[in-house]
Amino acid sequence: MKKLVTVLSAFFAVLLACPLSVFAAEGSKAPSTVPVWLCIPFAGLLLCIAVMPLVKAEWWESHQPLVVALWIILMVVPFAFVYGAGKTAETVLDCIVNDYLTFIILLFGLFCVSGNITMEGDFAGSPRVNVGLLALGTLLASCIGTTGASMLMVRPVIKMNSWRKRKGHIMIFFIFMVSNMGGCLTPIGDPPLLMGFMRGVPFFWSLHLFPVLIFNMVILLFVFYQIDKRSYRKDIANGRKPDIRKPGTQFRLDGLHNIIFLVMIVGAVILSGVLPGMSAFQDAAGNVRGIHLFGEVTLTFPALIEIVIILLAAFLSFKTTDKQIRIRNHFTWGAIQEVAVLFIGIFITMQPALMLLKAVGPNLGVTEPAEMFWATGALSSFLDNTPTYLVFLTTAGTLAFTNGITTTLGTVPTKILSAISCGAVFMGANTYIGNAPNFMVKAISDENGVKMPSFFGYMLWSVAFLVPVFIIDMFVFFL
Repeated sequence: MKKLVTVLSAFFAVLLACPLSVFAAEGSKAPSTVPVWLCIPFAGLLLCIAVMPLVKAEWWESHQPLVVALWIILMVVPFAFVYGAGKTAETVLDCIVNDYLTFIILLFGLFCVSGNITMEGDFAGSPRVNVGLLALGTLLASCIGTTGASMLMVRPVIKMNSWRKRKGHIMIFFIFMVSNMGGCLTPIGDPPLLMGFMRGVPFFWSLHLFPVLIFNMVILLFVFYQIDKRSYRKDIANGRKPDIRKPGTQFRLDGLHNIIFLVMIVGAVILSGVLPGMSAFQDAAGNVRGIHLFGEVTLTFPALIEIVIILLAAFLSFKTTDKQIRIRNHFTWGAIQEVAVLFIGIFITMQPALMLLKAVGPNLGVTEPAEMFWATGALSSFLDNTPTYLVFLTTAGTLAFTNGITTTLGTVPTKILSAISCGAVFMGANTYIGNAPNFMVKAISDENGVKMPSFFGYMLWSVAFLVPVFIIDMFVFFL
């Protein structure tokens, strides 16, 4: 543990130190260093997301696009001054086309399709029912992805608990488990694992993480049940009662045909990971074919196919579903609009931070499973967990191990691969911005009258309930 603390301390010390070498190119006019102060706009935007809803909530809601645009400009202009206009345009365009575009279209498609499925019945939000829903959603996440499971389950969970006053904790644990941990068993579950699959990790290898997932589920569901039971009893004592007009356990799903469109979206995600490795989608040099846009930025054909399939699924979902289902789901566009605006800013302003991570990652001296678990997880809490996963997977592949999983990046021991995978997938739950579905669940919850904690308030929950579980994971699985 002492060694781990030393490594992490050294890591953050390096981040705050002098400029680091990155993007060095022979004959390039751009400098070979990236100043740490280029990360200030990213930190500033995160601070706005955390603080502004507490200080100026109404102003923040109506001026989010302007604030995001300001922080983007504050990153782009100095970046252009350091690297030149061409490199800046290429970096921003690559971020938008190859990262943000597929991210937001996937979220949009799942948001649309899940909004056309509604769950009705006599079930009310009791502790036992809620434990069952969280367990179901967590296991479902590895089948349709954490984003898919979150969008499918969030409205039924909110609806079943609509009669309760104390329910914010339900959605917090929903984010912990359904939006994050549940995605660890397959490459479909979470993008980092899909990237691992594309680099040679066997598709079903992630099932080795099942004991870790079940272990964490047992702990968190037990803790959740105790918290929810106390809140439930307080609501009952205050005279609140579920709206159950007829006894029994009637249950009905409307818009069930949308499962077809959900499968279409999952298939599109799988194709995006499989097609780039096929010779038909590669040129003579082994590069993935696509539409050349600018510099080295290319919208690849696999990405384009993924986008078309997802948008087609969303369109067909709306065309074939009665709008009354969306009305019963209280469906609006507010949540997806907020996520789209905030995350375009996050994706662009975090580019210097990702550059720093790529530069410093191989030199951190992180070689042990426990160190990989915490280093990957700590950075995945604030940065995109996919590039973070790839940085440490690449680092592990260069350590000259001879036993383990053979990937295109080198041989990685099973325990280290498990640590990197769990760190990237699990610790995205530490903040609202750690994983794509987190903020979406928060936005939908807020929109439906569930009082969610602030950015820092949520982190208090994660420090209190998640970090102790991660410490136990370290001792049980990664030492």
